Amino acid sequence: MKHQPRVLIVEDEPAIAELIAVNLRHNGFEPVLAGEGVAAQREIDTVLPDVILLDWMLPGQSGLALARRWRTDARTRGVPILMLTARGDEPDKVAGLDAGADDYITKPFSTQELLARIRSVLRRRAPEQAGGSVAMGALVLDSAAHRVSWQGHILKIGPIEFRLLNYLMKHGERVHSRAQLLDKIWGDHVFIEERTVDVHVKRLREALGAAGVMLETVRGAGYRMTARPQTPIRT
Repeated sequence: MKHQPRVLIVEDEPAIAELIAVNLRHNGFEPVLAGEGVAAQREIDTVLPDVILLDWMLPGQSGLALARRWRTDARTRGVPILMLTARGDEPDKVAGLDAGADDYITKPFSTQELLARIRSVLRRRAPEQAGGSVAMGALVLDSAAHRVSWQGHILKIGPIEFRLLNYLMKHGERVHSRAQLLDKIWGDHVFIEERTVDVHVKRLREALGAAGVMLETVRGAGYRMTARPQTPIRT
């Protein structure tokens, strides 16, 4: 029997939550409802969902705070999070992505748009789940364990930065434009500015420490991971 992706809907407005649940059920998903953070955590502790639809404005802990918490927990770190928000301003969208959300969808939205976003994050998650590791010199990324190490030391890498590094290392030495990275890392349904890529590249570079020089900016073209950085690596 085909697995029905389990979608945890964290939404405090019952009418909206139920409407989303009905549409998901009709399209082959298994929706689970929670009205706030405590109930959502209870559902997560029982069965880990495949995707979390998380409202920005919730009673008690905000969606932003919940996203940050779930991203620091090893069990929920890899679960895709889509923020549901009435906030359409770019700074708010960037704040949601920075908190660890994989995508955001602004209310009101169509069923087709919601389904497209959910399928997109599930597709992006599949290669990571397939496992395997990739190495460039002393930098090693293990997809299955969701771990990055440099010279044997484990590095603390955020979920979006992990996906970015995974993609760049698997396509080492090739230059990727910001538009290409937006499409591959965030998906073609995400409408954010290309400068958001720069924010996450900067964050990834900082997380890599001494290995950060391997992530090169190619002026006017984009970014690449290289085993032969122009700046020597300090050990």
